[in-house]
Amino acid sequence: MRNEIEQAQEKFSLLDRIPLGSFVLHSDYTVLFWNSCLEEWTKILRSQILGSSIYEYFPHLNQSRYGSRLHQIFEGGPPTIFSSQLHKYVIPVPVAPDRYRIQHTTVTSVPALTGDGFYALFSIQDVTDLTFRVQEYRNLRDRALAIAEERQKAKEAAETANRIKDEFLAIVSHELRSPLNPILGWAKLLKKRSLNEATSVRAIETIERNAELQVQLIDDLLDISRILRGKLALNLETVNLASVIEAALETVRLAAEAKSIQIHLHLDKKIGRVKGDSNRLQQVIWNLLSNAVKFTPLGGKVEVYLEQIGSEAQIQVKDTGQGISADFLPYVFESFRQADSSITRRTGGLGLGLAIVRQLVELHGGRVWAESFGEGKGATFTVCLPPSQQSQKLAREDSKVLNNSYPFSMVCAPLEGIQVLVVDDEADTRDFLAFLLEQQGAIVTTVASANEALAAIAQSKPDVLLSDLGMPEVDGYALIQKLRSLSVERGGKIPAIALTAYAGEATQQQVFAAGFQLYISKPADPTKLVTAIAALLTNSPT
Repeated sequence: MRNEIEQAQEKFSLLDRIPLGSFVLHSDYTVLFWNSCLEEWTKILRSQILGSSIYEYFPHLNQSRYGSRLHQIFEGGPPTIFSSQLHKYVIPVPVAPDRYRIQHTTVTSVPALTGDGFYALFSIQDVTDLTFRVQEYRNLRDRALAIAEERQKAKEAAETANRIKDEFLAIVSHELRSPLNPILGWAKLLKKRSLNEATSVRAIETIERNAELQVQLIDDLLDISRILRGKLALNLETVNLASVIEAALETVRLAAEAKSIQIHLHLDKKIGRVKGDSNRLQQVIWNLLSNAVKFTPLGGKVEVYLEQIGSEAQIQVKDTGQGISADFLPYVFESFRQADSSITRRTGGLGLGLAIVRQLVELHGGRVWAESFGEGKGATFTVCLPPSQQSQKLAREDSKVLNNSYPFSMVCAPLEGIQVLVVDDEADTRDFLAFLLEQQGAIVTTVASANEALAAIAQSKPDVLLSDLGMPEVDGYALIQKLRSLSVERGGKIPAIALTAYAGEATQQQVFAAGFQLYISKPADPTKLVTAIAALLTNSPT
């Protein structure tokens, strides 16, 4: 055997020079040749394995596909290539955890050096690195495809968001401009003084109605802005839901009667009171009712239910209107989404009402959802409110903010002899305020800037200051700060009201921090403005 091993080393020595693993087996499965490449791969030295059985080092080889092939070779098989196939083959070489040597193995029969038998020549190409490179390439490819897919989805989402934004801005422009058409149109006709009394009354009512519509649209935009920034505050109190529903109904009754829509209430008067903001809850019901009336055809019906379901109070608004398609139903409460945002849509509005409803209900710790069997089959909106306050921590609205929904009442000439200083850079606003306040008995001085206001105060202290905020050079904040820095004798304690078109939460906080006592957003109801001035003077220390 030693002589045969030496002969094999000489005959197959060229196999030491190739980058392939090679070894030769005798018919008794002893190793006759083991090249240097295999020494490196397996860490098994040639001097160690030569003359030993291959099964001593690789016992599993006997159970592999080579067992039968080796038997054929040693029994006189032809000197041909039996197989050439890629497969996993574990050899004791230190590699990374859970990684295997991948080998392309060829087994060939060669004539024995002695006798008439055959040897088995193994030629092994190690393709481990190549295989893992292929796998890494596949992983990178899959990752690149996943990233590309994510980017495509993000692109589509961005395109959808931009489309929705563009559609929304177009709707905002349409809805804000539309009321201006009758306002300006009737105003020009009134200016010509060619209308009879009945038509003049109609013109004034139309102007007022469309101006109020614009205010509502702006309020919706402000509400959704506050909601998105988490700045919407609630004024918590004990609320009677039946009364809230009945009050909301009054605001839509005329619109329902105009379309001959019957609204039926089914209110369980025994429903327990809930903790919440009555104005905001009324806004929820008003939005749902307005939505139902808007999308219900002539002669339709709206049903309103108030029931106790378990521990929750449940409000349902059902209509026989156009319904909601299955495709749009999941998005019905989303901001800036409308089922029909085309130029041919049959209903107006910004599409923010239901988004505001959801946010207000959730702020009260409740839930809201919509159901519909499809287009033309009506819709049902359900609101569930908890029996006790389970909402988020809620801030109370500052009592110094004059809400235009507060029920002020006009009294006869409540400002008789009161000196009012009006500061506003808009001439039309100054003229209107002066006319309004003088009609109520006030003595009005108007100025166009903060510097003029300070000069007027130095000449004669007014009883109350009514100032705009956004003015050139010196704004209303700087004006009130300068005024508050003066002594009492020079006007440092004059009661002051901020009257402004800026209506954000931050604006309110800045107004009070600067030194104003009241905050009124434009456009203010004349009656409420006059009453607010009177109330401020009554409550101010002398």
